[in-house]
Amino acid sequence: MKKYHLIINLFLAPLLTQAQEKIIVDGSGKGNFITIQDAVNSLADSAAKDRLIFIKNGKYKEQVYLAKHHVILQGESKENTIISGSVASLIYSCEHPGDINTAILNVDGNDITIRDLTVENTYGHDAPDSIFIDCKNRETGQVQKMKVIKTAHQFALKSSKATRLKIINCILRAWGNDTVSPWNGETGMYYFNECTMIGGTDFYCPRGWAYAENCTFITNVSSAATIWHDGSKNRNMKSVFRNCSFKGDIPYNLGRYHHEANFYLLDCRFDKNLQDQPIFKAATAKSMFWDSQAYYYNCHTEGKNYTG
Repeated sequence: MKKYHLIINLFLAPLLTQAQEKIIVDGSGKGNFITIQDAVNSLADSAAKDRLIFIKNGKYKEQVYLAKHHVILQGESKENTIISGSVASLIYSCEHPGDINTAILNVDGNDITIRDLTVENTYGHDAPDSIFIDCKNRETGQVQKMKVIKTAHQFALKSSKATRLKIINCILRAWGNDTVSPWNGETGMYYFNECTMIGGTDFYCPRGWAYAENCTFITNVSSAATIWHDGSKNRNMKSVFRNCSFKGDIPYNLGRYHHEANFYLLDCRFDKNLQDQPIFKAATAKSMFWDSQAYYYNCHTEGKNYTG
């Protein structure tokens, strides 16, 4: 665990220094920009110090793509600064061939801090139970009829390249699968603190190194499992949970994996809706080169203790 303390210190050090510049986003027009994306686009690709984009309270209905480095996105308040959209990943991919930025907040820059705001994908809340769409196959050119269910993949936060990503005091919410998906499996390092994450199947699913502390995980729709991890690129990669709470509006399973994975749960708490099933290997899992692990220390739920 010493390595994790070093990683956390690396994550938090930039938060102790003053940002080089401050840009204000205000949907009412009283800031430098009306939209978050315009504020992001105004920045140079990188800088020696973090650049602060301060977002005033309000609901910002936009998809944001952040590929710049050394940027802080900070809301005025966690509950009232909201980045919101309704996007099913499959529908978006069909309508935008080759574009993988299917989340509400897409982060591909390094050394990014996101704090004091809400990011939500409302597709599973807004959509009918299921719809059928015509989707053109990129390889064959043929149009296929595809079914999109209400709880389909709907990312609030997604990344395929970012590392040293910090999410502090945020709400990340969806009504379906894969709410929080930082997916740099090669070098990704992610730190979550004082966050509330909400969704369905695999709604917290990092690839690489991940550390979540003082966070709350809430399963709000039918779910195969709450947490997921891919550590297949390095057998030392871990997804660590410290002093976290797990809750369910409905009965839920704790976790599963499709690749080599390591789960560490320390001082965690589970409500009465947790099902009596260990973190498990999914039926559709890939071939694996080493055993996956789940460790528990001082974890509690009603009537049970998890110690290893």
